[in-house]
Amino acid sequence: MSDMSRRAFGGLLGGGAVSTVTGAASPAQAAPAERPFRSRTAAAPGPRPNFLVILGDDLGWADLSSYGAPHIKTPNLDRLARQGVRFTDAYSGSATCSPTRFSLYTGRYPGRTKGGLAEPVADRSQGLDPNHPTLASLLKKAGYDTALIGKWHCGWLPDYSPTKSGWDEFFGNFGGVLEYFSKLGQLGDYDLYEGDAEYRDLRYYTTVLTERAVEYVGRKHRRPWLLNLNFTTPHWPWLAEGDAETGAEIAARVRAARTPAQATAALNHRDGGSVAKYTEMVQSLDAAVGEVLAALRRSGQEENTLVLFASDNGGERWSYQWPLSGQKAGLQEGGIRVPAILRWPARIDGHQVSHEPNFSPDWTATLLELGGARPDPAHPLDGTSLAGYLLRGEPLPERDLFWRVRGNRALRRGGWKYYQDATGTDHLYHLAADLREQADLATDRPDLLAELKKAWEEIARGLLPYPAGS
Repeated sequence: MSDMSRRAFGGLLGGGAVSTVTGAASPAQAAPAERPFRSRTAAAPGPRPNFLVILGDDLGWADLSSYGAPHIKTPNLDRLARQGVRFTDAYSGSATCSPTRFSLYTGRYPGRTKGGLAEPVADRSQGLDPNHPTLASLLKKAGYDTALIGKWHCGWLPDYSPTKSGWDEFFGNFGGVLEYFSKLGQLGDYDLYEGDAEYRDLRYYTTVLTERAVEYVGRKHRRPWLLNLNFTTPHWPWLAEGDAETGAEIAARVRAARTPAQATAALNHRDGGSVAKYTEMVQSLDAAVGEVLAALRRSGQEENTLVLFASDNGGERWSYQWPLSGQKAGLQEGGIRVPAILRWPARIDGHQVSHEPNFSPDWTATLLELGGARPDPAHPLDGTSLAGYLLRGEPLPERDLFWRVRGNRALRRGGWKYYQDATGTDHLYHLAADLREQADLATDRPDLLAELKKAWEEIARGLLPYPAGS
């Protein structure tokens, strides 16, 4: 285990999270307390699992009641955590939507590919190269059925699409944001598709995606399957299911926009939202996940389906982030640390918590190994498989977690974090003692700062440069 001590995080979050989950239950009814993760090493290998990978959109690290939110109730996700493993030190692959998706789909740093340099993808010229191997294409080659439901945000038609990158089926939106009822997106046009054809449905988007996911997991599948279920909730605009009138006002602004930038500004909904509205959106996401998990249980596939829930990056302006600093788009903890929950009843016990640092590309490597798929040697992974840790009790190898975004850089090694802010100032934080990143130890430990900075620069040299002037 890293030097991020169990005691430090147990005292900070673990006990509080457990009490939040158990709520007002009597001692006799209270759920067992979380225990440090330990693999079920005696479990015999079985058939390859199905994979249900669920992403929330701009969901902050502490936005779930099982992660400490005092005002947001997420019983379905809390139950999922009790049935599996809750990760306290999970990170997204980047600080905004599309580069994280690049990292999850490819298992590599976003800067390995031209499309991953967009932070985020904002026009039709940018996207995930259909020739690049993906989680879906590699699992498909290994005998999996593959589907993506929800937000793609890795490029628009005609050049980019999930069905061009290994997913057999696609139902969702191509862009990064849309108005929840009209389905008008950031380019100003309608953005709900089945495959490559427009699909008309003007109901609340979270409801539409949930119904399609329920249908998919309830099918009689003949082969193991991968479903990427990417909700847009709780991404702006700040709309819950009863807000069709406000949605119509935003849609009118989008229609009046003359450029994609103006359409995105209308969708950004700067004059709306509140803590209460955001809470309503997160709770609707929780209810949607609950419906999908109930369908999975009814289908008889629950036992051997690995469910992974996470967020694509840190929270936005209404998120509950305490005690983290920063938010989406930056590389302080609030921009990249995310909730992550794993459940696989056939192989992994419940009521567990893990403090091992991990990030999006690790999950790509993990699912590929568990699915019996081989990475493409021409496109080596940057993620490390957690399969040995999860199933065989093996310690995770020592490695650095790396992030690069315009104006920020960060690298985590064990409990230490190197961070460079937008002014070019270098910082050093010991996260084990200072999760809020307020005690800058750069002048106290110049040797360590120089070591971590050098490690960051060595990785960065292997990435594509950002376009000039960007």
